[in-house]
Formats: sequence, structure tokens, C-alpha cells
Amino acid sequence: MPLYSGMIDVNNIDVFIVDDSAVVRQVLTEVLNSCAGIRVIGSAADPIFAQKKMASQWPDVIVLDIEMPRMDGITFMRKLMAEHPTPVVICSTLTERGATTTMQAMSAGAVDIITKPKTGLKGFLQESRTQLMDAIKGAAAARPRVAVKATAPAQHTPHTPVPAPLHETTDRVIALGTSTGGTQALEHVLTALPMGCPGIVVVQHMPAQFTRAFAERLDGLCKVRVKEAEAGDRVVPGQVLIAPGGLHMTLVRSGAQYRVEVKDGPLVSRHRPSVDVLFRSVAHAAGKNALGVIMTGMGDDGARGLLEMYQAGALTLGQDEASCVVYGMPKEAMRMGAVMHQLPLQDIAAAICRPQSYV
Repeated sequence: MPLYSGMIDVNNIDVFIVDDSAVVRQVLTEVLNSCAGIRVIGSAADPIFAQKKMASQWPDVIVLDIEMPRMDGITFMRKLMAEHPTPVVICSTLTERGATTTMQAMSAGAVDIITKPKTGLKGFLQESRTQLMDAIKGAAAARPRVAVKATAPAQHTPHTPVPAPLHETTDRVIALGTSTGGTQALEHVLTALPMGCPGIVVVQHMPAQFTRAFAERLDGLCKVRVKEAEAGDRVVPGQVLIAPGGLHMTLVRSGAQYRVEVKDGPLVSRHRPSVDVLFRSVAHAAGKNALGVIMTGMGDDGARGLLEMYQAGALTLGQDEASCVVYGMPKEAMRMGAVMHQLPLQDIAAAICRPQSYV
């Protein structure tokens, strides 16, 4: 159930910044204040100061650093979601450690990530103005939720890669696309899947360097194997391939086998990786042997690609409004006539395992 039920005007968003770097606070304030419909109402160097300042005027969205003095961002996130649920965008460094801790924050209820490099900060954030604006507006439209309580796999964690036999083929392919709120939604779905489920390809909108940590975290929680996709990876039963941040992923067929290609390219539907790019490739390579699922997310990425899957004979599903953190991408897919059935989040794993029930 959603914790947050307030209605926010996405054209009039109040933001509070919590970051121990004065430079980050200053630059973020300047950039966000230049975005139409967004106003920074305050900032603080750590969560203790933030709570005192926010008491007089609570923001619509909080931009939160992870590593801070006195109270770290994850501890603050958990306290916030328990006491005063508010959409949170994580502001994280582009490091391996930053990626790992950010995944913990996303699991605790954060709805999106913006990145900050160790050097060239001002120029980077100014160049990322559109991304920042999209993240804030997506968060404002979100409904924060209780963190997913993952079920540990019954036997092995993490998984040891086992090459599939060369004669094995994959007749069915599952393609999932999601964005804002998708990290928790994917965790909910993937942890419920059995080892023998069909091969799965996923696009989750996420910056480069974070998708590997996300995949590794899921791999430790799921019965299926989860990995960040690499060029040439085969799509095989019991394995989930997640598109790397900053790169497009496509499905190709080679004889009786499916593989993925991972490559650079222009933004598509404002994203890289793009759900549209994946879904269109699945429509072409797998046709009626595919199942497409579009889940929670801001915007319309994936809607046109899902329509192409539907037109190619694939079964197409959309997450329903009540269970979405942001009912954007599934709504657009419904509007286009691309969704054959809408399902609540808790029913999507079963649909992946038994798609014949929906034909």
C-alpha cells in the first residue's frame, strides 16, 4: 500500500537539498531554480539540520546525499519513510561504493538517482539540467512506498555463473521495462520467480555504473540469476539480463538462440537505455514468442515499443495504476492500445510464469 497520498502539483514543486558539500548545495540550488515549476525552499549539510529546517515548511521532494556526518542518508531515508513519507531523489557519487549504497537507499524507498562526479561538478550538473528536472518531476508524481521485504533464495547466493549447454534453446523471451519506482517493483517481481522461468531482458532507467550494483544486489536475493548484460550474452531460462546504464540493449536471434547486443547511441524517448529500443528489437526478433511488461515510470518510454510487440503477436501486460509508484509509462501504453491486460504488481510474477492464462 502507498504510504504517501498527498497530491503534488508537478508544475509547482518545492525541493529541499540535503548534502554535506556546500558547492553541491549551491550548484543544485542554482540549476533547479532555473527549471520551470521547481523551487528550492532550503538546504542543509546533514539530516539533523534538515529536519529542523523542514519542520516549518515541508518540501514536496527531497534531494538527498548518502554519505553525510551525524546521520547517513540511508538511516534518514528509513526514518523519513516511517514518520513522514516524502519522495526522495538520491544524489550519489559515480563510484563503486556510491553505487552500492545507492542501491540500499533505493530499496529503502528512494524513487530516483541523480549523479555527481568527484571533479567538474558545476559543469556536470549544469549539463544535466534536463535529467535533474525529469528526476524531480518524476519524484513529485511518485507515491513513496514501504521498502520491499525481499525473500532470500532457498539455496545459493550469490549465483555462480554456469554456462548453458550449446544445444539449449530459448523459445520464449520476457521483456520488462520500467523507470521511476522500478527498482522496488523489479525486486518484488524477480524475487518471486522460480529458477525455471523463461529468459528475461530488462531496461530500468538508471545511470551508468549503478546498474551493475543493482544487478548484483538482485542476484543475491533471487532464485534466478541476475546480471548486468554484456554484448553477446545469451538469453536462457533462469537468467535475467539488465541493460547497462548509459547503453542501449537489443535482442537478436541467431538460429534457435537469442542473444543481446549492448551498444552506445543517441537518446531514444529521452533515455539510454531505452525501453522502446529493447521492446522494438524483441518484437522483431521474437514476435509471438515474447511477453512484454511495462511497469511503473514517468513519461512514455516503452509505450510505442510495446505496441510494436503487440502488433507482432506478443502478449503485452501493463502494471495497473493502483500499484504503480508513477502511472506514466503504463498509462501511455494503455492509451496507445498496446496493453492487452493490466495487472497489479503482485500478480506480474505469476503472469510471467503462466502467460497462457492471459491469452
